[in-house]
Amino acid sequence: MVRNEVDGLQAIESLADIAPAVVVLDLHLPGATGDKVLTRIRSDERLKKTTVILATADSVMADSLREQSDYVLLKPISFSQLRDLTTRLRTATE
Repeated sequence: MVRNEVDGLQAIESLADIAPAVVVLDLHLPGATGDKVLTRIRSDERLKKTTVILATADSVMADSLREQSDYVLLKPISFSQLRDLTTRLRTATE
């Protein structure tokens, strides 16, 4: 199942009901910023295995959250970056 939340508060509320395998997380969300969503994910035992991919143009903030995330993609994100990441994720689950 694919869900798309465009608001950080909505994302946090959704995490109460679901345990996604992968989250692609922008850091600059309305409602609640991506770092707050990331903190919520990392503090929930149910979401311990959730892979978090940060997608942001803010390299300074991305660096500060690198240890809490699994992958960081700096915008603009190229097709080759997405291809390489999906290959890595697919290989990791096999």
